[in-house]
Amino acid sequence: MTNATYAWPAGKRCAAAFSIDFDGETPYLWRSRHTQPNTLGELEQRAFGPRQGIYRILEMLTRLDIRASFFIPGVIAEKYPAAVEAIAKEGHEIGLHGYLHERVDELTKEQVEESIVRGKQALEKVIGPTTMGFRSPSWEMTPDTFELLQRHGIPYDSSMMGYDHPYWIEGLPEVPVQWLLDDAIFYRYIGGVGGNPPLNPNTVIDTWQQEFEGIKRYGGLFLLTVHCWISGRGSRMVALERMLSQLKNDPEVWWATCGEIAEYHAKQYAGQFRETLGGRTP
Repeated sequence: MTNATYAWPAGKRCAAAFSIDFDGETPYLWRSRHTQPNTLGELEQRAFGPRQGIYRILEMLTRLDIRASFFIPGVIAEKYPAAVEAIAKEGHEIGLHGYLHERVDELTKEQVEESIVRGKQALEKVIGPTTMGFRSPSWEMTPDTFELLQRHGIPYDSSMMGYDHPYWIEGLPEVPVQWLLDDAIFYRYIGGVGGNPPLNPNTVIDTWQQEFEGIKRYGGLFLLTVHCWISGRGSRMVALERMLSQLKNDPEVWWATCGEIAEYHAKQYAGQFRETLGGRTP
């Protein structure tokens, strides 16, 4: 199936989705859970996201008339319920992203299940009962995690990179991501020793536009992922809105949320693009 053409709705050439990993401080809290450092630099830098960045992104999405997919750790829902309420009020999709942004490959199966359950409970306490897709923190997965997602009725995953269009993996629709379309690899900088300085937004946008052109040629999915503490900064927002405005007006693109893309794949491709873990085609 690797050379087959993926058919999008209404004869569209490709699909596009905009996703936000609304992590806030949780990755730092997870990494430092055993050491308890007393420094504030990275914490405050990350807190910019839920304080300001998330609202700038929501305002931009309203102007552009784009419905996005927000993947949110449970702790963020507990700490910033007003921000999560604002996302839901605007009609955006909300998905699971762990409880404390836990890496599933560092957990036992029981701990992974706890993170899924606690994360879902925390979000539903704010937005009410709803079906939610899943994106694994740090974009890593395990066989146990796929099994647990199905056990708990999670309809899709969006953490893997096996195709540049939706596919099946371990019984679930996979809405694939890729590092090239993640803002963190270009902008993430927390100071200290080492690390490259953030790139100029124009360079990043040019890279993303070139990738869009390639994805459109091959009929794939352009799934952009940003973090509000990273891309919520002024010049990055200006550049991001400029690019999204151009792409939104492309008549050959089907714009959808990750959940809508997963639902489409489940209905239209029930027996195709099916993989097992490790890439072995049955």
